[in-house]
Amino acid sequence: MSLALATLLYEWRRYMAAVVALAFSGLLILAQVGIFVGIGKGFTAQIDRARADIMVLGPGAKALFGGPSGLPRRMIPLVYSHPEVTQVAPLDGSGGRFQNILSPEEQAKEEARAKRAGKGKPGGSARKSEFVNVTVIDAIPGYVTVPTDYTQSMIEALRRPYAIAVDETALKRLGVKKGDKALYNGKTVYVAVVTKGYPNIIQPTLVMSRDTLRMLGEADTGQRVGPLMVEIQDPSRAEIVVAQLNKKADGKFRAWTRQELADANSGAMLDDQIIGIILGFSAFLGLLIGVIITWQTLRGAIMANIKEFASLRALGVSMGDLRNIVMELSFWVGVVGVVAAGLLTWLVSLIAVAGGVPMYFPPTLIIIVAVFLVVIAMVSGFLSLGILKNSQPADLLR
Repeated sequence: MSLALATLLYEWRRYMAAVVALAFSGLLILAQVGIFVGIGKGFTAQIDRARADIMVLGPGAKALFGGPSGLPRRMIPLVYSHPEVTQVAPLDGSGGRFQNILSPEEQAKEEARAKRAGKGKPGGSARKSEFVNVTVIDAIPGYVTVPTDYTQSMIEALRRPYAIAVDETALKRLGVKKGDKALYNGKTVYVAVVTKGYPNIIQPTLVMSRDTLRMLGEADTGQRVGPLMVEIQDPSRAEIVVAQLNKKADGKFRAWTRQELADANSGAMLDDQIIGIILGFSAFLGLLIGVIITWQTLRGAIMANIKEFASLRALGVSMGDLRNIVMELSFWVGVVGVVAAGLLTWLVSLIAVAGGVPMYFPPTLIIIVAVFLVVIAMVSGFLSLGILKNSQPADLLR
């Protein structure tokens, strides 16, 4: 075991402040990125979990919500003409005002609350009104638009007219439960399915069948359709089929693999100007806090061990080797800080998921933050090298 690592293990209390500073610097960045990307994933969860292997968007689209993602309806036969394509369905959706309908008992309680409020007593309201996003599926088992985690009973329930699905995290916000009736844009629908794992903290999402959306008068029946969801015979050939479709398109549309589009959606979320400013400020703040606290902690720890360093010099260890020990010690402090940041972020993500807040951490970003924390530790160690000048062997005789 190296001297630097042994020092960190046996005198870990002296370096704990540096590790904690690095851990919270990493948490500051990862938590914000996780929330922002998680919000985007909340909007695209229905697509990310569908059976589609390929997504077809308009030629100018840079992501699902970046640029014109729709395309002419006549493109559907062109995509279908590829011999490996088995299913093609346009992505449709809508949005509107959602209001819960109170039962007679709830209506009586609401009137009692109103009376108490009139007398100056606080009273909550059971009436809810929210703007919701709507996505559709084709209520057919195994169809390309149906998420892979939807059971047969869920699909059958959504096949009924005016049936909707609501994620469990949105029930309280919308004021409904399974089996309740509600108003969507003034028309009656009822909650037939409660899903799990589709949280959206910005805007609640309803899922309904394409037929129900048509009966509500909001289906897209014009000459343009939304992005196309495509299933092929062999999912492992998705990249090859995408290249062939793009060649056949001749600029009329662009095909993406589902993973490619998911990465583009995450990148588009992080490229947003406001989000970029917030993340940039967080990174600067994390760098500033991490360097200052880690530098002072390492400096104090080296000062506390200055006699040991002086003893090493008296034994013939060069100043260059002592600097190497300090830099290696800084590296191991950075590694421990990365591990601590990972544990803290994991705990925070568990708490967030329990509260219905989606979080997602792109692997590339995790690697970048890990390297960032190690660099902070190394820079702090470099700034602490000057204290080694006090390690004079003659001081041992005093």
